[in-house]
Amino acid sequence: MPAASPQSRRPRSGNRRDESARQAVLHAADDLLVEHGFSGLTIEAIARHAGVAKQTIYRWWPSKVDILLDTLIEDSEKRFPVPTGRPTVESVRGYLRGFERFLADDPAGKVLLTLIAQSQHDAATAKDFRERYLGPRRDQERALLARGIEAGAFAPELGPDATMDALVGPIVYCALTGATVPGDLVDTLIERLLRPRQN
Repeated sequence: MPAASPQSRRPRSGNRRDESARQAVLHAADDLLVEHGFSGLTIEAIARHAGVAKQTIYRWWPSKVDILLDTLIEDSEKRFPVPTGRPTVESVRGYLRGFERFLADDPAGKVLLTLIAQSQHDAATAKDFRERYLGPRRDQERALLARGIEAGAFAPELGPDATMDALVGPIVYCALTGATVPGDLVDTLIERLLRPRQN
């Protein structure tokens, strides 16, 4: 008997159905978090909203935090990716503006703020948040600054990590406290922290 071809062994449309269900779960988690907050977000509610079985969710995600992390990672990469081209002051400015909009206007921005808050009193969430989101993104941001410094685009007095903390920290603080980011904040941060000093 001839061996079955790879195509005949693969379930038809299985991957497409799986991806459709996965996206439905991620969108449901986004929507329900905005509507009910973290404490009101349950796997049961996500399953109902997404139109999938609870078993499907548990097959892919151990907890609602894992669902939120997948949502955050995907949406961050789409909405405000870390620039990978030639670093300039303007590319960093654009990145910070995108981050500001993400926190203020995007449902996934609420996911980020929720995970920051949840990490303050849940060690497991804090660990997963650092390992899966904060760490990899900071690696990209550090590389961006390092390339810009090497190219002479900017010359921060602080190290790369402290510089990024000083750039994004005030934006996150405004979002966490419900304050509007002042219109000149990003420009001021850029001027003070990135512009090479004139001799």
